Amino acid sequence: MLDFKDKIILAPMAGICDLPFRLLCKEQGCDILYTEMVSAKGMHYNNKNTGPLIMTDNREKPIGVQIFGSEPELMAEQAKKLQDKGFDFIDVNMGCPVPKIVNNGEGSALMKNPKLIGEIVYALAKAVDLPVTIKIRAGFSKEELNAPEIARIAQESGAYAVAVHGRTREQYYQGKADWNIIKQVKESVTIPVIGNGDVSSGQDVIKIKQETGCDSVMIGRAAKGNPWIFREVKHFLETREELIRPSSLDIRDMMLRHAKMMIEYKGEYTGIHEMRKHVAWYTQGLKDSSKLRASINQVETYEEMESLINQTLCK
Repeated sequence: MLDFKDKIILAPMAGICDLPFRLLCKEQGCDILYTEMVSAKGMHYNNKNTGPLIMTDNREKPIGVQIFGSEPELMAEQAKKLQDKGFDFIDVNMGCPVPKIVNNGEGSALMKNPKLIGEIVYALAKAVDLPVTIKIRAGFSKEELNAPEIARIAQESGAYAVAVHGRTREQYYQGKADWNIIKQVKESVTIPVIGNGDVSSGQDVIKIKQETGCDSVMIGRAAKGNPWIFREVKHFLETREELIRPSSLDIRDMMLRHAKMMIEYKGEYTGIHEMRKHVAWYTQGLKDSSKLRASINQVETYEEMESLINQTLCK
């Protein structure tokens, strides 16, 4: 039985939570992982981009695959194909705020149509043997804070758990996450509730659980360039003491290992190009890091990346 009680979870983030990054977070103590979101329609039409998104490794378990779409039967059909791929649950993205997703009636646009959400969850829960979960926002706008209603409908339709990001679609990632909405969701349902939004430390984990009663906590942007956050959070929860932050050499070693894993899974060209943004996140706040970030977009090979990183961090 999949357990969503007292877990620290990596949020599914498009363009970030690929296999190499997930493995690094898992090593650092992350309890539950999700893939990047995968288009049900893209899978239906055999889009070549979907294959890498659903690639997993046994070391990741438990891991869920996150799909998005707006057609219940098509989504159920694709979910059936995914249930034998090694995943432990299937999650439906109902929170992505990106215009091209929302304009298709997918992602957070679904929150404007509670009836359709019920139909999607019901179709998936009926089609697969795996638990079906959803990830939602507080609402589409501040005038439509309907997360508690959505969570109730999802539960009645067969959802196993619900993750709630305390911002509206209109907010994107700006402003403050409204943890009170997460509390209202928790009071509205009996299935596990995962709190998400503005969590970047062990103290935040304790605070969001106290304020909302959520069962588990999801960490998103605070993990960018910082897989150590899971180790640090767990240490704080156990001891109420903060671990010393990684040194510049620790960061260098992690970046270079990350780069090698990206190359292993994606090839050097794609791996290095996608690694550039991770290097910018890893080095934020370090001495001379602005120079590194200005130069990193010029590197094309592992050797060039290694040389630039060493020149900057090993003075």
